[in-house]
Amino acid sequence: MSASSGLTPSDLDAMGEEDKREMMEMVETMQTRDSLRMYNGLVERCFRECVDNFRRKTLDANEEKCVSKCTEKFLKHSARVSMRFAELNASMEQQQMAQMQQMQGQQQGK
Repeated sequence: MSASSGLTPSDLDAMGEEDKREMMEMVETMQTRDSLRMYNGLVERCFRECVDNFRRKTLDANEEKCVSKCTEKFLKHSARVSMRFAELNASMEQQQMAQMQQMQGQQQGK
């Protein structure tokens, strides 16, 4: 396993059950941390952009509309980034598979 390619399915198969469990816990922790970081960033950004004064306990109509638009824009952007990341990841996996097949073909030809 190289540092640049990450874990492969065969790497996971070679792990013991305890190692797999620890790896999954670590991944879940990282995902939770990233989700919280994204949520906190969204709250901070939309609050900073939309809330003008603190004379009331609730948002006025303009502030509510702004928060809704801000949230929607942020979520659409996040979804688009996620889709693009998935596309790039699939492309990289295809390239790695092609390289592995090419290397195997060269080894068989020797």
